[in-house]
Amino acid sequence: MKVPLDYRNPGRRTIELAVVKRKATGPGRRIGTLFFNPGGPGGPGTVQMPQNYQLFPQEIRARFDIVSWDPRGVGNSTAVNCFASPEEAKAWMSGRPAGFPVGERQRADWIAAYKDLSRRCRQHDPELLRHVSTADTARDLDQLRRAVREPQLTYLGISYGTFLGATYAELFPGKVRAMVLDSNIDPQAWTNHASDEEPELPVFLRMGSDRGAAATLDQFLSLCGSTPVDACAFSAGSPEATRAKFDELMRRLRAHPVGAWTYGRTVGDMVSALNVVHPGWTDLADRLQNLWQGRVPKPSAPLPAPPVPIPYLGEEQGGAVLCSDSPNPRDPGVYHALEEAAAIGAGDSGRFWTWAAEPCATWPAVAANRYRGPWNKPTAHPVLVVGTRYDPATPYRAAQAMAKDLADARLLTNDGYGHTAMLNPSDCVDAYESRYLVDGTLPPAGATCRPDRAPFAAPEPRGGIATGGGGLAPAAS
Repeated sequence: MKVPLDYRNPGRRTIELAVVKRKATGPGRRIGTLFFNPGGPGGPGTVQMPQNYQLFPQEIRARFDIVSWDPRGVGNSTAVNCFASPEEAKAWMSGRPAGFPVGERQRADWIAAYKDLSRRCRQHDPELLRHVSTADTARDLDQLRRAVREPQLTYLGISYGTFLGATYAELFPGKVRAMVLDSNIDPQAWTNHASDEEPELPVFLRMGSDRGAAATLDQFLSLCGSTPVDACAFSAGSPEATRAKFDELMRRLRAHPVGAWTYGRTVGDMVSALNVVHPGWTDLADRLQNLWQGRVPKPSAPLPAPPVPIPYLGEEQGGAVLCSDSPNPRDPGVYHALEEAAAIGAGDSGRFWTWAAEPCATWPAVAANRYRGPWNKPTAHPVLVVGTRYDPATPYRAAQAMAKDLADARLLTNDGYGHTAMLNPSDCVDAYESRYLVDGTLPPAGATCRPDRAPFAAPEPRGGIATGGGGLAPAAS
């Protein structure tokens, strides 16, 4: 689908959006179209909707065509691509520390790498960089709604997709039929309360991602330590002993990496692995135990190939949205002090999430058409907000903030673990979401669900699903 690059000047340049659809499976029962955004920013819907199609509740697959798309700047759409070849992109990736930088030399290498990336992107297509904002994508979404002839929007957004949904609800409040926002970004934190002053904290620290990840890690270590080693390989026999074992492993890795597994890489791997409980937590425990014993962890088993070709998905695509849309400190030199301050309250997770936003310090563009509020315009129908209690990327308190910010929203609490209820299934959440999307019935006020399986529980037979999306770029890279 072709859309204007700049909605304020629609007659100038156009760009292309790649779109994918799965038809409703219930003959004669179709209600309409459900639009899905898998998060990121930078999540390619044309890949991640087919990958995760079986995770949509059966009733939703029966009653709705499910449509997703690669947002502008991403994947198979008109994309931000700052390299001349895949080999050049790979060479750039290999030149910066994995996870986050540790020590003065790595910090210099990291900052230099992202300055170089910004220079490349500025030279490639500076006009595109100014027009990949969330508001631009929300306007694209309304064009997609019109294209399928839906009078109002039915939408499911996870992670960053919640901020996209909230932005759509404010730009087109009369067009909201039903909207599920799963694992939420606090709009005030993302926009720094619409302030024109340079922020003191980078976006992920404003959002509380550091503290959310620290709380989730504490749950991981406590639950691991409460189970035998055949269920959690890293268990030291008790929660206290397992936490101490983890802290000792981090001290060891700072001084003596195990092969390519540095302290920074291990923490980055840990934060990412906490997103999906099954099989992520068990696999993470195995890797940590291998590192504890001085062994390089075995590579993870490859996920099933998605049923569609995977496009180029460079780090600059999510970064282009994040950095042009959300303000961050512009001096690379302040991030080390911010890291140390974050580590006091959030430990290793604070270090990771501080540096995840540092690429924005030197990013060459600010979005021309940002939406920064207000967030309380009355919508045609109420919004369903889903928040997971222990979420390592978008903390539960952000879901509480989203539900409070929006004019008419109901919070459903998922009393579980991991990033998004979609990737950490709960039949209870599915049932509430399905009923709401089908006929508009909200859960009771204060409703709470639990996941289908507890962490480190015995696996149940099921088909393999490649879990993509839901993360926050560039942290998910």
